[in-house]
Amino acid sequence: MRMARYEDLMAKYENPIEHACDLQLGQVFYVEDLQKPEGLCDSAWETLFPFVKTLSEGGGNFFDGWMKNPHSAMLSCNDGFRPVSFYVEVVE
Repeated sequence: MRMARYEDLMAKYENPIEHACDLQLGQVFYVEDLQKPEGLCDSAWETLFPFVKTLSEGGGNFFDGWMKNPHSAMLSCNDGFRPVSFYVEVVE
């Protein structure tokens, strides 16, 4: 849904890394059998997995009505320098 980059924080706190994120805005991932989709980084998957698992088991309505669609969630990976926001929803 959205990608950000905080160059000022990277310059101040991060050790230079050659390769951090391959995701592109607008990419779509489908989860089958609760397996991490190819191309999705491990860090993002660790954040998304508990919500994906709950949704795959028929759950939802996270945080008492947080989302307009109770079978969805708006989540971000845990990279504080380059956060990527994901919209996760049940697809029939």
